[in-house]
Amino acid sequence: MTVLLIKKEVITQELIGETPTFPLYVPFILNQANRNAQGTRPKIVGQMSELIKEFQREAVKKEFEEWKVWYLKKHPQAIDKATEKVYEMILKFGEAMSKIDKKIVRQWIEDLVINETFTGLMFQEVILIELAKQKGVKYRPSTSREESKGIDGYIGNVPVSIKPITYKTKILIEKIEVQMVYYEKLKTGIRITYDF
Repeated sequence: MTVLLIKKEVITQELIGETPTFPLYVPFILNQANRNAQGTRPKIVGQMSELIKEFQREAVKKEFEEWKVWYLKKHPQAIDKATEKVYEMILKFGEAMSKIDKKIVRQWIEDLVINETFTGLMFQEVILIELAKQKGVKYRPSTSREESKGIDGYIGNVPVSIKPITYKTKILIEKIEVQMVYYEKLKTGIRITYDF
């Protein structure tokens, strides 16, 4: 079997030719601004996967210049609207950047390294506590011996294993023979699903 890797730069060069080059860090900043501003969402620039299919059905040459003309004719204001949204966010970033000093950087690092690590790693205990409250029973964390069997704790007398929701999609050799509790981290907390 032969595996061939074609780099993104080669694909771009073959299909489009020369493209803009940007100063260091600028693409990252623009990506973050766009993510926050949602400047290139379908409601602004169109559903790109559908548009490219439509273009392929209608186009004669199916070349880059024809695509550019076709797209801009179909969505004449899209690039300007997206630019405005992202630029507004860049201005907000600039305002925020002017407020960052070494003290704020230190506070942020401390929060990330100490606070976030602790709450991120210790939330299993919170899950056990909350499930025990739901069931009206006591809980206890597992011993290291129980942990080696995939048990993270007990809700009453029921052994449970606490796993991220993505665990369901993994193909694993290990078989955990206890009640499963799945969690999903959200911006607002943790969503727990269980069936016992």
